[in-house]
Amino acid sequence: MNRDRALAAIRDAEFDFVVIGGGATGLGIAVDAAARGYRVALLERHDFAKGTSSRSTKLVHGGVRYLKQGNVPLVLEALRERGLLTRNAPHLVGSLEFVIPVYHWWDGPFYGIGMKVYDALAGRLGLQPSRILSREETLAAIPNVEPQGLLRGVSYHDGQFDDARLAVNLAQTCTDHGGFAVNYVEVTGLIREHGRIRGVEARDAESGETFTVRARVMINATGVFCDSIRRMEQPEAREIVTFSQGVHLVLPRRFLPGSSAIMVPHTEDGRVLFAVPWNDRVVVGTTDTPVPVASAEPRALEEEIAFLMTHAARYLDADPQPRDVLSLFAGLRPLLRGSGGKATAALSRDHAVVISEGGLLTVTGGKWTTYRQMAEEAVDAAETLGGYEPRPCPTRSLAIHGATDERPPDPALSAYGSDAPAIVARIRARPELGHPVHHRLPLTGAAVLHAVEHEMARTVEDLLSRRTRALLLDARSSIEAAPAVAALMATALGRDPSWESDQARTYHALAQGYLL
Repeated sequence: MNRDRALAAIRDAEFDFVVIGGGATGLGIAVDAAARGYRVALLERHDFAKGTSSRSTKLVHGGVRYLKQGNVPLVLEALRERGLLTRNAPHLVGSLEFVIPVYHWWDGPFYGIGMKVYDALAGRLGLQPSRILSREETLAAIPNVEPQGLLRGVSYHDGQFDDARLAVNLAQTCTDHGGFAVNYVEVTGLIREHGRIRGVEARDAESGETFTVRARVMINATGVFCDSIRRMEQPEAREIVTFSQGVHLVLPRRFLPGSSAIMVPHTEDGRVLFAVPWNDRVVVGTTDTPVPVASAEPRALEEEIAFLMTHAARYLDADPQPRDVLSLFAGLRPLLRGSGGKATAALSRDHAVVISEGGLLTVTGGKWTTYRQMAEEAVDAAETLGGYEPRPCPTRSLAIHGATDERPPDPALSAYGSDAPAIVARIRARPELGHPVHHRLPLTGAAVLHAVEHEMARTVEDLLSRRTRALLLDARSSIEAAPAVAALMATALGRDPSWESDQARTYHALAQGYLL
């Protein structure tokens, strides 16, 4: 995946479909369209998964709370998609045991029966069956859970993944099938011909060059920013999404030393709360706070931090202190606007496909788990809109770039899947590239160069936030690693010393927002 080649291919070119937005939804659409044999280009104004799609709880799940709300169709869809993603990206998606600690006798039967319904809905794509745990079994599974008043537990399995790594692999999958995905290209306007949207005006953020990209169908997959693209066509367009902010804390592994996650099905604000082991850390989240404006770099509010710290102390035997927080990250969810002033926690994670009078196709809502289904529906609609004869969708069984069941000897390379041997070979050729760039981060020089040369990493933030997860694993250590990463990237990209210093300084300013 080479940005220069992709940029040259899309500049002033014409395609069947152009996708605006490089998050989960846009990338899924680009993969689906390319796999069906269409000419497709994807434009992302920042980096792939810069926004919501890299800031999730790292779970591929059916949505236990939607089952409680009675939204069985959404749960069924999500459970099916969870099973398909586990098959199609086994290097990134795995099964994780969740334990619901039960402190009140009346909760045991309710959650036990509920999880059996969850199992039944998953059918043959289920992971492992749920079961009731004794108090002793619960403490063995989640040894750091608050023991006072604990009666028993309910165990079930859901999926876990690395969201940003999956996004990068989807961009590579699109490329593998003949499509083009380019980051740091901003859509600045829509081109209308005879009343129809037939292209975009675009700007390369790196060079400042402007150009056009034309297509039969323009697809708006910009998540929380979808209404701003819609207003390029219709300034008076009614907003179709509202925003909810979710915040996560990242703690050292000692706060959840077992291999299982904790799931609290109902907090006082109606949210599901998780404490999840991930990359030798513990992710605690999430909040659900309505916010009035979408931001590319949302920040946690003081009340959200207090909520998570309070609930972490309530359900973990060892109470985390502010000094224990390794990273703090926030993400925005695009929620379909409801009526009656519903709280965002009660709004559905359903998605919608909306077509404007000029033919701009907007896809919004949903969640990572259902990205593939959303993409299939969007491309089906785009075929009809563009007057194409329908082609079968292959993505239910389409292997995502990197897919392999083999695990490399070095666990730090497992997320690279079938690309891991290339990194190993680079280290054998130049052993110095096998050394960590920072003693507290699982990041080598070889991984940095691989990200630049094959994964379209263009900035230190791309590298430390999304190609690797250093920013989320340990924000302070990632700041300390930034100068060394900038030096390696500068060599690979042909940048000068001023670029190095600017990148390290810019990253330092950004990462400060991830420190508590």
